[in-house]
Amino acid sequence: MAAKKACNDCLNTVKPVRDALDVINGKWKLPIIISVTTGNERFTDIQESIPGITPKVLAKELKDLEQHRLIKRIVVEDYPVKILYKPEAYADTLSPIIYALKEWGLNHRKKIFEQSNPKVSI
Repeated sequence: MAAKKACNDCLNTVKPVRDALDVINGKWKLPIIISVTTGNERFTDIQESIPGITPKVLAKELKDLEQHRLIKRIVVEDYPVKILYKPEAYADTLSPIIYALKEWGLNHRKKIFEQSNPKVSI
């Protein structure tokens, strides 16, 4: 009986985590969200802020993020036409997650760096 409860508790955590990862998973989605939420609105500005991303991949990921209502695409009817990308209010809900990942990453890098370069005491 206790094993079944533990299994249900695990599934109740794994399923929503899996759902979240399905949206933000991958090499580029979080960097794109971070870029757009920090003020990069134009395609070229977003691309330049993320080293290594190709235009094709950026276009695909922006569409995915737009479908998940994290980023909105705005067409400015001007000459020439401008396409801007802005964060949806819903993207703000990722801020604590991004901050927690940043802190964890900094701490992890420090821990790994310290372990690979132990200080020698004399």
